Amino acid sequence: MLTHALVFHWDNPPLARKTSVKPFHRLRHDGTLGEMPDPSQPAHIAADSTRYRVAHLREQWYVACRSKDLGKKPLGLTIYDTPIVVFRGTDGRAAALLDRCAHRNIPLSLGRIENQRLTCRYHGWAYDNDGTCVGVPALCESGGGETRRVPAFATIESQGFVWVFASPDVEPTSEPFTFPHLDDDSFGKFTLDYEVEASLHATLENMLDVPHTAFLHRGLFRGGTPNEITAVIRRDADRIEAQYVGEPLPSGLAARILGIGDSGGEAIEHYDRFIMPSISQVEYQLGNSHLLATSVLTPLSDFATRFSTVITYRLPIPHLLLRAVFEPVARRILNQDAWILGRQTQAVRRFEREEYVSTKVDILGPEIWRMLEAAHRGDSAPGPLERSIQLLV
Repeated sequence: MLTHALVFHWDNPPLARKTSVKPFHRLRHDGTLGEMPDPSQPAHIAADSTRYRVAHLREQWYVACRSKDLGKKPLGLTIYDTPIVVFRGTDGRAAALLDRCAHRNIPLSLGRIENQRLTCRYHGWAYDNDGTCVGVPALCESGGGETRRVPAFATIESQGFVWVFASPDVEPTSEPFTFPHLDDDSFGKFTLDYEVEASLHATLENMLDVPHTAFLHRGLFRGGTPNEITAVIRRDADRIEAQYVGEPLPSGLAARILGIGDSGGEAIEHYDRFIMPSISQVEYQLGNSHLLATSVLTPLSDFATRFSTVITYRLPIPHLLLRAVFEPVARRILNQDAWILGRQTQAVRRFEREEYVSTKVDILGPEIWRMLEAAHRGDSAPGPLERSIQLLV
């Protein structure tokens, strides 16, 4: 569904629209365009993180696009404001280069694929998957390509996604995230792709925040009579989760459509989970029913984030029927989130800083920032944690 680049910033919640991979410029806090960052600089560089919760974690894997959207033409995108071009080169394998020709710095995403090489639109310089220039059409002699190259980013294609390691010319020691249930035929599944006008942290916090659902999504998800429940928070080196204990079946159209079943007073199992550096999971179970929404987020810039939400489910409703009914509702919920995030971003940029007042029911947002900030600074990850709080939902 990535077909048109889109950043949400409407006055009213929009209708669901599709997005595409498309180049972004670096956006200063005053809204003007600035210079692109040098991807060869150290990984832990961020815009003014004393005013905004912005962390740059470059030595990590991020989704560049869906496999189905990478065809015969190169695609341009940014990760942390760095322009990157992804394309299918040798043997149709996905590859990623800095989106700048070594010759006259034309964006390579404007080029074309010829003879399994990425060819610049301006003078026809041709590059292989490793960024080496293997052809200069006007040059009589051959050779010398090793001195004419552009930085390359490690690329892995897996489970229908093209992943890019955000630090160039590095051999990663880790693998991209693996989606649970995506290869399990007993689960139904569908994917929603969105782009929001918000920082990585703000988007993650929104995805894993329970209290806002009763207000922003009232009637769609929660919003009925509140119940007092317990949240058990657990943190490990690379993740933090909240388990909600004693939660009845949520009210609202989405819960009814999902067919989780009549709990008959039985509490559901509900987990919200953050996994470094940019993955969120919302999980519901009741008996044999199981729903998991896994979102992989890509920070395009300080205030623009693209994500793909993979929803896998095993419920007492035929897979195709459930998708036909539930997907429009899920889109409506995500549209509402995109709208409110855009408004939040506009407000904090208008005041040129974030000034947040949190309470104990802001469960995961502050903890997520603590983990991102530690990684951003190159510090050790926060230690293990387990605690409980009471809240009304």
